[in-house]
Amino acid sequence: MQGNIALLTKSFTASASLAQYQPIQATGAAATAAGNAIGFANVAAASGDLVPAVVLGTSLAVAGAAIASGALVEVGSTVTQVVTKAAGVAIGRALSAATAAGDIIEVMIIPN
Repeated sequence: MQGNIALLTKSFTASASLAQYQPIQATGAAATAAGNAIGFANVAAASGDLVPAVVLGTSLAVAGAAIASGALVEVGSTVTQVVTKAAGVAIGRALSAATAAGDIIEVMIIPN
């Protein structure tokens, strides 16, 4: 089982439904594909719910494809997941590898 080290967790009001470990924006909205994210939702939330998100430290994230340990990651086209950085904003660095989409990995958050 993966773990994480949350140095700072902040609560946001979800502006839409969010999945557990989904990258989110400071507005409480889902992060956009290849866009910036302030952190990762700790739990799933419905619109209007208060959702705790890890904004500093490491967080768990759902991989959208295979990711090498040490790779920079960005928000994937399926915005509930992260993928190896291509042309988007680096929101973290994978601290564990993913062999396939759906794997849970630990990500060191890169503040942007």
